Amino acid sequence: MAIAPERSPQRDEVARRRTFAIISHPDAGKTTLTEKLLLYAGAIHIAGSVKGRKATRHATSDWMEIEKQRGISVASSVMQMEYRGHVINLLDTPGHQDFSEDTYRVLTAVDAALMVIDAANGVEAQTMRLLEVCRARKTPIITFINKLDREVRDPLDIVDEIERVLGVPTVPMTWPVGMGKVFRGVFDLQRLRMRVFRAGDDRIRGHDESLEGLDNAEATARFGDEIQRARGEIDLVQTAGASFDREAFLGGQQTPVFFGSAINNLGVREVLDALVDLAPPPGPRTALQRVVRPDERSFTGVVFKIQANMDPAHRDRIAFVRVCSGYFERGMKLKVSRNGKEMRASNVVSFLSQRRDLLDEAWPGDIIGLPNHGLLQLGDTLTEGEALQFTGLPFFAPEIFRTVELADPLRGKQLRAALAQLGEEGAIQVFRPASGGQILLGAIGTLQFDVVAHRLEHEYGVRARIGNAPYQAARWVSAEDPRVLRRFLDENAHRIVYDAVDAPAFLATYRTDLYVAQERWRDIVFHPMREHAGLAAHQRAA
Repeated sequence: MAIAPERSPQRDEVARRRTFAIISHPDAGKTTLTEKLLLYAGAIHIAGSVKGRKATRHATSDWMEIEKQRGISVASSVMQMEYRGHVINLLDTPGHQDFSEDTYRVLTAVDAALMVIDAANGVEAQTMRLLEVCRARKTPIITFINKLDREVRDPLDIVDEIERVLGVPTVPMTWPVGMGKVFRGVFDLQRLRMRVFRAGDDRIRGHDESLEGLDNAEATARFGDEIQRARGEIDLVQTAGASFDREAFLGGQQTPVFFGSAINNLGVREVLDALVDLAPPPGPRTALQRVVRPDERSFTGVVFKIQANMDPAHRDRIAFVRVCSGYFERGMKLKVSRNGKEMRASNVVSFLSQRRDLLDEAWPGDIIGLPNHGLLQLGDTLTEGEALQFTGLPFFAPEIFRTVELADPLRGKQLRAALAQLGEEGAIQVFRPASGGQILLGAIGTLQFDVVAHRLEHEYGVRARIGNAPYQAARWVSAEDPRVLRRFLDENAHRIVYDAVDAPAFLATYRTDLYVAQERWRDIVFHPMREHAGLAAHQRAA
């Protein structure tokens, strides 16, 4: 393992990277904030609309046709931009809980998270689930409380709820002056100035009005009761609250809090500055064999997402790779640790959501796209030759199952090919019965099946009917003794299915079936989660 010199281009490039995901409950304004961050960083010049099906513009991060129609995010997207001399890799995630598995995998590829909370609704269910994932990985979290231009809850109540429900101490970095019809702006507690609110649009104006000092006489004259109340609240949070502790923040034990209105461009610049000033650069990442440092000379990367048909005209499949160490340059040879196969990375791309540009080089923290035709799987580790396997990429056992029936029986080959690609993405799980029969789909939420049906028809030209399946649970199975596993698979062939990477799973019609199987087969391990393809392939080989 070679470490780069104390001062080197690689260390400098690593130091200026910031890679983060935006997470939230649905409708908290996550996609709007994503657009405005791109706008302030200069990556786009006009923000897309995320409202209404007949909008002439759509959010940059919502590139799927179904996202444009429904005004929701159903797939994570990647956007790279530069701001204040830093390279920012922004990963927008689906807010809807039905697509949480995609979000969980994205969170394994980032160094920080930006949590968006609706000021009217406070902490919501999906926020709690996502925070648990971040806490388990000790991911630093920056919080943005959105929609202060509406009649919302008292900011002190929201801050208290974050601490009480999520269990994370807060440190307000900005504070709102008024709300709704009397929303006057936000006060920057670090720079001691107030940014004055005015209704925004989809472009950045040349000048934002600011008033210096907490006791500014002009602010008092103009905003009266609202500024006086804000001063009292600021005094309370600064007296009773904790000071910002960088180590606690980096350990996921404290969150800096910002207020604003993303749709009106207020508070966005402060969040962007915080990502540069507070969020960490790429750090070490754990593999089964050892810990990999970003400043090592040799390239390593991990596939955390696969997306089919980003360009429907070419039926492409893009593997999203987080660069973990070393230096990447176009044309270099890479080895897939899972099977030892080599590939030459010639047509590598960077992202602004669906828009792709050929890239010549990349550094740790960057997200690169590798077009491939099934060679790469979720969880694959890429190196320059070393046998490594990065850990932590989750696949959760589905809770809902459906059958797929063709409207046109002559399109069976197209259906199998389409489902194979969608299964490789991991957004839906595709199971092939060991004893023959209909292909099964497994998912966390029912909306995933609607998306699959839509994509089958519009991306693959296959109309399919999604029907009910009589199963309530699935568990991947393994055993230390391959002979025991083989006997279990043979004796339960009517309940055994294989997933996209040929990992065997046991299906239960009722929960009691699962309990009975676990009692009867004590040497079989029933897994509610599968981490990476390598383990699955090993079990299948057995």
